[in-house]
Amino acid sequence: MTRYLVERTFPDGLAIPADDRGAKACLDVVDGNAQHAVTWVHSYVSPDHRTTYCVYDGPSPEAIRQAAATNGLPVGKITEVRVLDPYFYH
Repeated sequence: MTRYLVERTFPDGLAIPADDRGAKACLDVVDGNAQHAVTWVHSYVSPDHRTTYCVYDGPSPEAIRQAAATNGLPVGKITEVRVLDPYFYH
């Protein structure tokens, strides 16, 4: 699977409650992604909660876009990435 970095913008900020509703919302995204063979690895959220940088594994950028559409999530930019580990050379 190819790894992608997906940048998303939430003009009003991303609000995921830290309770069962938030857990369900995240699991719903995982389920929606599975329909497109896409796996959400993890995300980074800016301090103002308006921008996220999400790491995904998937077969193609189009699959990432389809999964986002299924989940009602915006897609700003999709970049194919590879891991650079600072300990690789040790």
